[in-house]
Amino acid sequence: MTFEQIVGLVLTLLIMAVGLAGSILPAIPGPPLVLAAAVGHRLWFGEHSVSNLVLATLAGLVVAALALDYLATLVGARKLGATWRGVTGAAVGAVLGLFTGPLGIVAGPFVGATAGELLGGRELRPASRAGVGAVLGLLAGAVGKLACCVAMIVLFVVNVAWRS
Repeated sequence: MTFEQIVGLVLTLLIMAVGLAGSILPAIPGPPLVLAAAVGHRLWFGEHSVSNLVLATLAGLVVAALALDYLATLVGARKLGATWRGVTGAAVGAVLGLFTGPLGIVAGPFVGATAGELLGGRELRPASRAGVGAVLGLLAGAVGKLACCVAMIVLFVVNVAWRS
């Protein structure tokens, strides 16, 4: 590996580390950032970077991570008794929570699911139980995104090392 390749790899890994943090922090799109860093590395270093197959695999992991994140919140609410109103409320709350900072990211699905259930005529206790399910699903989705990001980074590093 040349000095330029080592520096490029280190910079790429720094960007990927930000993406890894973004799998948990709400303001940073974690898995897409990890993929963008790998694509940038490939564009800059060509044959001394990841293979096309690995890039396609990374893209598939991004899609899986984003789908898992979205579905985990909905499934979490459903598992703890949410009706379609609670699931819809959790989804709306998650989107609105994006605009209110880290607390809103967690509170949004809870408030949305609870409000959806209350509007549907349920009592506060079962409605709030659906809200707890939405938050647990949100946390499960974050763990899933984190695992996908770690797998993406390891796959990238191994492939670059193998091809150099």
